[in-house]
Amino acid sequence: MPTTCGGTGSSNSCTSTTPSRTGTRTFSSGAMSHPTLWRPEYGSYMIEGTPGQPYGGTMSEFNTVEANMRKRRKEATSVLEENQALCTITSFPRLGCPGFTLPEVKPNPVEGGASKSLFFPDEAINKHPRFSTLTRNIRHRRGEKVVINVPIFKDKNTPSPFIETFPEDDEASRASKPDHIYMDAMGFGMGNCCLQVTFQACSISEARYLYDQLATICPIVMALSAASPFYRGYVSDIDCRWGVISASVDDRTREERGLEPLKNNNYRISKSRYDSIDSYLSKCGEKYNDIDLTIDKEIYEQLLQEGIDHLLAQHVAHLFIRDPLTLFEEKIHLDDANESDHFENIQSTNWQTMRFKPPPPNSDIGWRVEFRPMEVQLTDFENSAYVVFVVLLTRVILSYKLDFLIPLSKVDENMKAAQKRDAVLQGMFYFRKDICKGGNAVVDGCGKAQNSTELAAEEYTLMSIDTIINGKEGVFPGLIPILNSYLENMEVDVDTRCSILNYLKLIKKRASGELMTVARWMREFIANHPDYKQDSVITDEMNYSLILKCNQIANELCECPELLGSAFRKVKYGGSKTDSSN
Repeated sequence: MPTTCGGTGSSNSCTSTTPSRTGTRTFSSGAMSHPTLWRPEYGSYMIEGTPGQPYGGTMSEFNTVEANMRKRRKEATSVLEENQALCTITSFPRLGCPGFTLPEVKPNPVEGGASKSLFFPDEAINKHPRFSTLTRNIRHRRGEKVVINVPIFKDKNTPSPFIETFPEDDEASRASKPDHIYMDAMGFGMGNCCLQVTFQACSISEARYLYDQLATICPIVMALSAASPFYRGYVSDIDCRWGVISASVDDRTREERGLEPLKNNNYRISKSRYDSIDSYLSKCGEKYNDIDLTIDKEIYEQLLQEGIDHLLAQHVAHLFIRDPLTLFEEKIHLDDANESDHFENIQSTNWQTMRFKPPPPNSDIGWRVEFRPMEVQLTDFENSAYVVFVVLLTRVILSYKLDFLIPLSKVDENMKAAQKRDAVLQGMFYFRKDICKGGNAVVDGCGKAQNSTELAAEEYTLMSIDTIINGKEGVFPGLIPILNSYLENMEVDVDTRCSILNYLKLIKKRASGELMTVARWMREFIANHPDYKQDSVITDEMNYSLILKCNQIANELCECPELLGSAFRKVKYGGSKTDSSN
């Protein structure tokens, strides 16, 4: 069986009334016990939690993911004070509104501050110097504040055009757009939360193969996990955070963005340093690299001379078109033969949908791949379902040698489509029609790369997420039927099989529309709130009601059948389980 073992999980956090980022990291090969690890995150109201050790490669490990998430939730909750709650939500609805912090702090948009924001006070940034330094340096490098414009949802009583005025800030007046929610700080993106999974591969070839295959899945799973429809106290017309966080850390100058002729900078750069990937890494993905790739040619040539192949060399040379955003004085002079801090300084501030993670020097950690686009869900059950779905998919990709590759430009189009309101039901996504044809594209080499730029358009077509996930007769087999076929051929104990099937049932029903995404559920909650005036405004009272309900759902104090089903499986802290046939 392929050895795709490695960390899976989510972090739970946030005190008072604010969100939590979730993430996963893999440090070594599998272990049977999974204590917890906590790390600071960007917002002073956030924390990142991960399993203390990576999960192993056995099927029974799937049954421990939710228990570990529950353990983390319980652990973080234990240090809260009265009237404080921990919530795993992607985007706090009134982030940046007056009084969104406790204690209340008013923004002070002065040049000497970190963000100079009209809305997001520096006090809401974690006190670790890395975070305020990142914020300040992104703004300084860009030459102006970051600009985030999110389309507002036009409800019955929403002003048309919807225009905000900022008479005391010329920069904001120039940057804001009609019919958009304007935001001006890194905190509006990096102050959001997510669910990330890291896999350890058995070789560099397997890691590159998984990196490419999963890159095409990123937009699909992002739309499936959509959970962030509200920004700065308004109802937006998007369901996912991706574009917001991308704009929030966009340090490109006007020259690099193509707004002015190149004079002081070296490159035109087409994307923010937080965005989708720009090149496939495996030989079988090479012919689908149809995006112009900006690279540091000097670094590229150096890597080639040292024996690195073209695809990996251009990947690294592309990462290194970015400047470092932070550098600690004690880390300037390092032994590069034994330390990788300089590489990681660039690598860790290229925030892409997928991350290819070479082993650190002098460690037994292998080649890893990180899956980064998912939005965090309200409950441990949901978060476990998305993690298990993606991990199972990696097993099936490797076992059946599936091929999801399409031109990378089409993946970028899918990323844009995935963020739109109700994309999971309304969107159409480019997807490969015959995913089994690549069965001869074995991991070690992927066969001979086809260098022809004339790609057969017949290889892919537009599909709905329901078709991609659940299949459609005569069109596409569906990912979940393929996963079920895989499970039928595996030795899985009854308890684990029951858990997995309940997880897949959630994904299946979210894709078909039988169950709502978190984003759709939140929209319905606000739309039906007695205080809502159909004007796209979320008041403090409405926000409180929503977060209170989220907290009740997360702690199983109430049912939410439209989100989770009428009787979803509940894993108790003691480990006993009850099954539902729904």
